[in-house]
Amino acid sequence: MHIKADTGVCVGSGQCVLTEPAVFDQDDDGIVVLLTDHPDGQTAAQARDAVTLCPSRALSILQE
Repeated sequence: MHIKADTGVCVGSGQCVLTEPAVFDQDDDGIVVLLTDHPDGQTAAQARDAVTLCPSRALSILQE
């Protein structure tokens, strides 16, 4: 699993960070920052949930 973040679309709601802080963070403007783009195990499951919760659809999952 590979996570992609489109920072141009991100609105800074922070749902991703609240859902999986081991994968997502926010910069000073509130825009998503990926801490890892290849989560695994339980972290991957939570990251997948974060992608579905993103209100701006700035996050996506690419299968490898």
